[in-house]
Amino acid sequence: MKKSMIKPIALCLCVVLLVSSGVTAYALANGKKEEIEQPRTVSVGDTSEERINSKDETVYVIAGADGSVQKIIVSDWIKNTLGSNTLSDKSELTDVENVRGDESYTLGSDNARVWDAQGNDIYYQGNIEKELPVGLSVTYKLDGKTVSPAELAGKNGKVTIRFDYTNQQYEYVEINGQKEKIYVPFAMITGILLDNDVFTNVEVTNGKLINDGSRTAVIGIAFPGLQDNLAISPEKMEIPDYVEISADAKNFEFSMTITLATNELFKEMDAAHLGSIGDLSGSFGEMTDAMEQLMDGSSQLYDGLSTLLDKSGELVGGIDKLAAGAEALKTGAGDLDAGVFELQSGAAQLSEGLNTLVSNNDSLNKGAGQVFETLLSTANAQLAAAGLDMPALTISNYANVLTGVIASLDENAIYEKALATVTAAVEERRPYIEEQVTAAARAKVTEQVTAAVKEQVMAQVTEAIRETVTEQVIYSSAGMDKAGFEAAVAEQMQSETVLLMIESETTEQMASESVQRMISANVSEQMQSDTIKEMIVSNMELQVQKAISDNMVSDEVQLQLAAASEGAKSVISLKTSLDSYNTFYLGLQSYTAGVSQAAAGAGELKNGTDALKSGTSKLYAGAAELCDGILTLRNGTPALVEGITQLRDGAMQLSDGLKEFNEQGVQKLIDAVDGDLAGLTTRLRATIDVSKSYCSFSGINDDMDGQVKFIYKTDAIEP
Repeated sequence: MKKSMIKPIALCLCVVLLVSSGVTAYALANGKKEEIEQPRTVSVGDTSEERINSKDETVYVIAGADGSVQKIIVSDWIKNTLGSNTLSDKSELTDVENVRGDESYTLGSDNARVWDAQGNDIYYQGNIEKELPVGLSVTYKLDGKTVSPAELAGKNGKVTIRFDYTNQQYEYVEINGQKEKIYVPFAMITGILLDNDVFTNVEVTNGKLINDGSRTAVIGIAFPGLQDNLAISPEKMEIPDYVEISADAKNFEFSMTITLATNELFKEMDAAHLGSIGDLSGSFGEMTDAMEQLMDGSSQLYDGLSTLLDKSGELVGGIDKLAAGAEALKTGAGDLDAGVFELQSGAAQLSEGLNTLVSNNDSLNKGAGQVFETLLSTANAQLAAAGLDMPALTISNYANVLTGVIASLDENAIYEKALATVTAAVEERRPYIEEQVTAAARAKVTEQVTAAVKEQVMAQVTEAIRETVTEQVIYSSAGMDKAGFEAAVAEQMQSETVLLMIESETTEQMASESVQRMISANVSEQMQSDTIKEMIVSNMELQVQKAISDNMVSDEVQLQLAAASEGAKSVISLKTSLDSYNTFYLGLQSYTAGVSQAAAGAGELKNGTDALKSGTSKLYAGAAELCDGILTLRNGTPALVEGITQLRDGAMQLSDGLKEFNEQGVQKLIDAVDGDLAGLTTRLRATIDVSKSYCSFSGINDDMDGQVKFIYKTDAIEP
């Protein structure tokens, strides 16, 4: 891991020690614990702090292998701390979906939503198109040459993968009379799993490697923008804003990468607490003293282990005493094994006696079963003679079968069955009934239409003949006055000859093809009218119901209803008799089963005592082995002493490592800020304040607290 990685970690550690209100800090001075500050705690029911609803937001960024954004999905959790019935929310998301409940919302103006929460928390997600606070760029090199992800897939060679993070979320803050950009202090944590069959000689800048033998986990961390916020010279301390991985690759491929971006590290700090610490340089001095005491402690650990090594002789003496105790345990286990042998003999005798009783169980059950079968055979013959069609009665089914028969012989059941049969038969004839009703309706309509047409034709024929008669009268009697003329025409029209002529001509025209087509068309038209259709349906249903009623009052159906009542009484009596014997039969089976269970229990007791005997034998054997093992332990004490020696040597290595951390981490941190402690305090406070003000990406209501984190997922690279 790159040395500079120690520095930002040390910086964060120091900030937490100096600022966090959740830890009690102590100065280790003159060998005493002097309490500097005791944090305030809030108990359940404490109303000294205002409780408010809050919003926990997770932003999922789906990106290409080069870090280019493809889609952003936001998941929000509104924590209804107050148990409110409604929750006011503000969000720029589209396609909002409630992912855990069925609570709905009302959409207002300016991205406002009011959720019908009914005291519940709200979980929803949606999409958004918006610039991210931190941009991610992933670049790739193969043997020193920049390549695209597609070009790198399946290749061999020296590979370099670099993650660059660009902080784009800032506020202008006045520092020493000037407006300066203060970036939201995001910690970027990137993780990736590398297959050891593909990647070897893996190294990481600003990260850590964990190898489980088959895969290498790479964890990198960066703080983009923090270097500018604290105005620390990179020459004194370089705070990383990128992660770089290098390795030798064979047939290059890897799965997705995950990057977490969070500002919670600084957001949880108390900026106001910076002023209460007092002299920051004094705190750095205390930190230096604490590191020196920690190193002194590691030296004391080494001295303590040396003392343990010196006292190992006493440990050997204790092991000798343990060996003596193991000998006593071995003797006691032998006595227990002898007592269990006697218990084993008694259990065997009990099991043998119960097994004798069990041997008669089959005879008892078989005899009772034969009697039951005889009763059922007689019942089957009686029911068959009564004409009842049903399955043969058995011990297992007789109750259900007879219950069904009794139910089927109920008057209501017989009536319903007869009604269903009659109705089904009539329904089969429904097309014929419908055909007859329709034919009758058509005949009636045809008769009416024909009469109307005939009347129309007769009027036309009469008028034509009237004109002929008029011409004849005029020709023969031109000297008549008007009254006489009309009387002559009327007389001629009423003559038998003229009437026959009208009837003949009308009949001839009624038989013509044109008139018949007209009649047929009018009939078809009227048959399709709603009135005629309703008449047909009504008459058809009347005919169907009449047919059903006629059949239901028939002698056949009435005889079935009368016979049902008497048959049901006989079957009920038969079932009562069989139930009585079944009670005895089941009681006998219960007795024989109890005897079998007792015998089985006695057998289990016998087996248990056998197992116990086996166990006590094993206990005795185990005690003997324990005794032998402790003797072996006693013989192995030289190896134990050697192990303590190795532990002492390890404590020396720990002491050396703490010295290196003090020199490379803590002391370099102190050197980096030395001379501008006031400026560092001001910038640190500004950084904390900016972090606290950034609590949502998609939007949040003014009366809510909030927190947000970003998870970037890049595509895999595969051949």
